[in-house]
This record gives sequence, structure tokens and C-alpha cells, in this order.
Amino acid sequence: MSRLALLPLFFLFSLHGCDAQSQPLPHSEKLSAEKVEAIAQRINDRYPDLSGKLRKQILATVVRSLDNMVFIEGGEFEMGDFGTLCQYDPANMGTWPYGQEPERLCPITPERHDDYLHQVRLSSYYLSRYQTRLEDFDLFRTSLGLALFDADLREREDLQELFHPDKPAWTESWQEAKDYCLWVRELSSYPVDLPSEAQWEYAARNRGQYVQYPTDTGSLDYGRNIPADKITDELPIAQFAATPLGLYDMAGNATDWVNDWYAENYYQVSPLENPKGPNMGTQKVRRGSNYQETMWMSANTVRRWNDDLNRSRHLPGTSFRCSLQSDTPL
Repeated sequence: MSRLALLPLFFLFSLHGCDAQSQPLPHSEKLSAEKVEAIAQRINDRYPDLSGKLRKQILATVVRSLDNMVFIEGGEFEMGDFGTLCQYDPANMGTWPYGQEPERLCPITPERHDDYLHQVRLSSYYLSRYQTRLEDFDLFRTSLGLALFDADLREREDLQELFHPDKPAWTESWQEAKDYCLWVRELSSYPVDLPSEAQWEYAARNRGQYVQYPTDTGSLDYGRNIPADKITDELPIAQFAATPLGLYDMAGNATDWVNDWYAENYYQVSPLENPKGPNMGTQKVRRGSNYQETMWMSANTVRRWNDDLNRSRHLPGTSFRCSLQSDTPL
């Protein structure tokens, strides 16, 4: 083939690269245009072989992930099962300790690994307003060259709602959740990670207040700030009222993986300053509750789930949200 014949092909490849670079940058509510441009360049450098369309989608996802971060001012609180009335109305919780002496209250959960109250002092940080969407999780997997999970099922017309792009991401393992947050970290150059268990509870309790349910009122109003009991499927994110801090779905739809290893007695040995869980273990911690449960029993702010690192397949009901481990403005 002559050199002249190769020119049109070379020209097309050049246009493809230029087109990827010349796409308009997404608007960000928190990042300057220069910071968005730096993220775009980082994505182009990291994924030179991906199409311009995919790189544009990744850029939008990373920028949106940072825009969705809610600043959580640090402070000190008493972490663990702080107690509730032995008989109470979940729709009208009132103010803790409900006119009782705290020591006369009953446990919120029947679990024994969350009933050791201990002081925790946290630095300020950011927590995502939303759980990670299935569509963004799919894009992450695509960027790694992985096939969509359950690709055959997604082709079925009768299952389209099951895989709605705005539903919480389905995870097969804790590591997938961790890797997604680290992916955003790598591409954004911000310290994104899973939150610690203490950070999750502090935020769910509106900066450590004695709030039993992570809703806008601290009570359960079915259909307005929490799903109905034992619904048959996950719902898209942000269908119900946010907490006072502006966080959605802290209970009732899907649980959140957190960074911590699990140990039954960890609360008894937890340090005061920014606890991060045991140094090692065989299980990780999830917080919140999922759509399959009875809300008044499970959708509280103190319940802990210890779970194996891996499951047999991707399943709904176990998701995650990322955090930003920094106290400085974006």
C-alpha cells in the first residue's frame, strides 16, 4: 500500500483523537474548569484505547461522584447502641432519651456486638449523597475490560426494570466496592475511599445525635422517607426524603459496605481518634438495611452486619457509597 493511500486512514485516527480531546467538558458544581480538565487528561492518559464516547462517560461519572460529596463536619459522639424505649412507635420517635433515664432503655437491636457504647472523635470528611448507581458501576467494569454481569438476563424485556441504571450497584464482593472508590480516586486525584464504619454511623446519626432511624425526621413514614416493608425489589436511588445532612437511602433499599474489618469485640478496644476497624480479619462490615427486611426492626443507625468478602454472584441489596477522606474544600 502506498504512503498516499495510508494518509486518509491516518487522518481518521487523528480526527478520532482530536475529537476525544475537543469534547466540551462537563459542568461541575464544585470543581473548577481547570480541575475538570486535569481529570479529563488523566482519563485520556489512562485509557488511550477506549472510545471518545466511553472516556466522556467516565469523565462525567468521576466529576459527578465528586459533586455528590456532602461535607460532614467532624466531632465527637458516643458510638453504638444507645438504647430506645422498650415499647415505641416507629412513626413517632420523639427525642432521646424519651423522658427516661438512659440506663432504663432497651437495646435498639438484639445484637451484642453493637451494644458497647464508646466515645469516638472524627475529623471532618465527605460522604456521597447517594449510593453508587448500577450504571456507573457497569461503566467501571467496562473500563477494566470486564463483561457486564448477568448480560444475558439484561436482554430480556421482562427484566429491564430489575437492571434499572439508577438502582444501587449490585456487588459480588467487598473488593469490588473498594476498587470502585479507588478507581474514582485514581482518576480524580482526590482521596476517595470507602467510609469507615464510624464515619458511616456518625453521618447516619446527623453528626452523632441519638437518632434511631436515618430519615429526615428520625421516625419512619412509609412511602415518604422509607420504603414499605419487604418490597420485592430494589428501588432507584433517592426516591425518598433525604436526611438532615442531605444523604439518601441510608437504610431501607440496600446496605453499604464500609472499609472496616469485622471483629465482635472491636467496640471495646476502638481508639478514640478516627477508628478504622481491626488491622485484619476474615469478614467485612456492612451498615444500613435492605429492601427485604422489616423496617422498624432493621432500618436503624446502629445495626452492624458482618459479612464474608465474597458471594457466589452479583445480587441486589448490598451496595456502597464512597467517601472523600479530606477536610479541605474541593
